[in-house]
Amino acid sequence: MIQSLRHDERSRALAGLSGWKICPDRDAIEKSFTFKDFSQAFAFMTRVALAAERQDHHPEWSNVYNRVTIILSTHDCNGLSGKDITLAHTIDTILS
Repeated sequence: MIQSLRHDERSRALAGLSGWKICPDRDAIEKSFTFKDFSQAFAFMTRVALAAERQDHHPEWSNVYNRVTIILSTHDCNGLSGKDITLAHTIDTILS
């Protein structure tokens, strides 16, 4: 069974992520990305989708033209888990 991160685990995990913030209205993290145009934003989403499928952990996201906003939360534990932190690191690596 997947467990939500404890407060101390959450603090350490977020310290290791760049630009990810706790959602104000739920136990999740979010980050927004801006690209040159729609094609670059969609290419990024495609790379994230493939990585998420490999990890069997799928983001909530929205896309408007060149902007992508991603929210990560684990539905199995109704909150933030290690799976979210791992996917966030992967997403940040995709941009490198």
